Amino acid sequence: MRTQKAERTALEDRQVLDRVSTTRLVGGLAVAYAASVILQNAMFDGSAAQLLGLGDGTAAPAYGDPLGEVLAYHAANRGAVSVAAGLEALNMPLLLLFVTGLQGLVQRRGAAGADWSRLTVAAGATFSAIFALVIATHIAVVLAAEGLAEPTPVFELVWQLHAALFALALPALGATFIGASLATHASGLTRPWQRLLGVAGGSVLILAGAGNLAIADGSPLVFAGVAGLAAWLVWLGVTGLRLIRGRADVAPHHEHR
Repeated sequence: MRTQKAERTALEDRQVLDRVSTTRLVGGLAVAYAASVILQNAMFDGSAAQLLGLGDGTAAPAYGDPLGEVLAYHAANRGAVSVAAGLEALNMPLLLLFVTGLQGLVQRRGAAGADWSRLTVAAGATFSAIFALVIATHIAVVLAAEGLAEPTPVFELVWQLHAALFALALPALGATFIGASLATHASGLTRPWQRLLGVAGGSVLILAGAGNLAIADGSPLVFAGVAGLAAWLVWLGVTGLRLIRGRADVAPHHEHR
């Protein structure tokens, strides 16, 4: 009897250690993904790119800027865009691993928020696919800019397609943000304010994405999407550190129906 009890205790201890290890791994993925996205966006800051010897110090143009400025930037800052595009090859698996691992954590904590975690996985995969096209069209813009003395209709079309895809990626990111924040809160992994940040930030992303035609035409509405992205990165960083430190609640929250 004592042997069986000792074996059960050892098994339970191993299971606890496995859960802690997995939780920290998911937290690490969140922090790594947030850091990579921040670095990716820093490449479009003129001073940061120039400091690394990747550009001429010019900041990336907005979608509403004249095509001549868009052409000049991409012709002179191919290195910065190359690094940003290359980082997407890292961002994609990091995001997919994070949302998949998060779904596993939620299910192991009594499946509270399981529906929201499934939404997170589906929306995260959709966002990754759309954003791959965003990066692909940005690569096409850089390649098209090489050797051009002035913008051509094809160059303008590719730039507009890039802007349209970015706008359409925003609702997918918003759904990912909302699903992740609600799933983690329902499972006791995050604090109430993180749920509020997720719902608010995700809603801003979805609303901004609804104005995709305006964004593709150069509307300042794109900055609402940028604000939502900033909220997503804050949430990822805080949530990731919380999971790494093992500061999740002992008992999961239950959703009220």
